[in-house]
Amino acid sequence: PLRCEEPPLYRLDAQVGFILRQVSQRHAAIFAARIGSHLTMTQWAALAKLAEAGPCSQNQLGRLTAMDVATIKGVIDRLTARGLTETARDPDDGRRLIVRLTRAGHQAVDRLAPKALVATDETLAPLNARERAAFAALLEKLR
Repeated sequence: PLRCEEPPLYRLDAQVGFILRQVSQRHAAIFAARIGSHLTMTQWAALAKLAEAGPCSQNQLGRLTAMDVATIKGVIDRLTARGLTETARDPDDGRRLIVRLTRAGHQAVDRLAPKALVATDETLAPLNARERAAFAALLEKLR
């Protein structure tokens, strides 16, 4: 007898996590094409947040950029080695490390921010203005 198979209960292509990962990979490729391979998205996030928020503790910067302690430490170590950030002990609490942009870090943010905005615009290019606003609102709701 001919057996009619039921559709699978779980289809990977229909899962939100899988779709989000694909969109994230697409954005990463666009970001790399615009910014270049010399700066990762996590490094850019740290630079951009320091430009926005000003000097802050390494732990606070990790929280502001959604990076765990080990990740933010590695990011700041690499940015500091490249002369884009500098660190100093907090005079009020010697256990705390304060991170700030150097002059070169500020110049990098000024030079790269327009390119990062283009990367965002290219990622959202398939959406019209109304869809972009709705998409942003829905993502905020999921955050």
